[in-house]
Amino acid sequence: MRCKSATHRANRKGGRVILHTSTFILGCALAVAVGAQQYPSRPVRIVAPFAPGGSADTLGRMVAERLSVRFKQNFVVDNRPGAGGIVGSELVAASAPDGYTLLVSGIASHAIAPAMSKVSFDPVTSFTHIALFGGPPIIAVVHAGVDAKSLAQFVSLSKSMPQGFSYGSPGPGTNGHLVAELFRARSGANLVHVPYKGAALAMIDLVGGHIPACFNTLSTAAPHVKSGRARALAHSAQRRVTSFPDVPTFIESGYKDLVATTWFSLSGPAGIPPAVSRSLNAAVREALAAPELRERLAAEGIEPNDLDPGGFTRFVRTEVARWAPIAKVAK
Repeated sequence: MRCKSATHRANRKGGRVILHTSTFILGCALAVAVGAQQYPSRPVRIVAPFAPGGSADTLGRMVAERLSVRFKQNFVVDNRPGAGGIVGSELVAASAPDGYTLLVSGIASHAIAPAMSKVSFDPVTSFTHIALFGGPPIIAVVHAGVDAKSLAQFVSLSKSMPQGFSYGSPGPGTNGHLVAELFRARSGANLVHVPYKGAALAMIDLVGGHIPACFNTLSTAAPHVKSGRARALAHSAQRRVTSFPDVPTFIESGYKDLVATTWFSLSGPAGIPPAVSRSLNAAVREALAAPELRERLAAEGIEPNDLDPGGFTRFVRTEVARWAPIAKVAK
């Protein structure tokens, strides 16, 4: 939005144009305020770069529902899975920066996958990073019929298989993949990666008996663990999760550096007006602070964060610096 107040109120003295600075600043502020008040004036698309049913999809829909109520306009989730979140992220990065195409961004699509594959975007500068949702830890699970009730037994079983022990993940470059590969490197387990286009698809194959193990988000695996169709061995949270008090952490199991959160967030193309970004950030933080939502997230090991757009952008930059070198080593 262009600020015309200054040029409209310019004075000419000696052939020079003298701008009234205060009027210019006021005009810009009013223009931005009007733009924020008008947003959104039509439905907003939120691209979830993973398949339906996974954590990105679930969190995206939870937030979209509350944004729809808050702004009295539809926020619609559009699943565009592929390449560890890269497909959907590239789509959004190339979209118009008007706030009407947003992205469920996250550690997989922004901190890990770009370090493992060639992408057309910069994970920090190609996006307007709006709000951090938080996210679940990674949990190692096996099919209920697998003869392993602990990580130690799991490692021993894998080593007894010459062809390796297959495990599924939400996709190459996802946090589940990276945690599994770090675990393999630390434990010496004989593991073979089977990538999927989303967390839910990997769990479907696990409970169906097509793969014996999976490293997935706790929120996606939780229903299957509670039903007894999958057995949890350990998770990557700093401490035990209240909803699964009997499941140990990787730290407790002897793997002190396997601490990771599969965080998800809301981003958009670079250049979204700051007023729109701030408005969305405030609405997301308000939604995540609601007691019923916090209770639901806590059951899945998710602790919402409370960062403004600037703080969240710094968080993304830090996570990229932390995980990109590890992802390159783990390949």
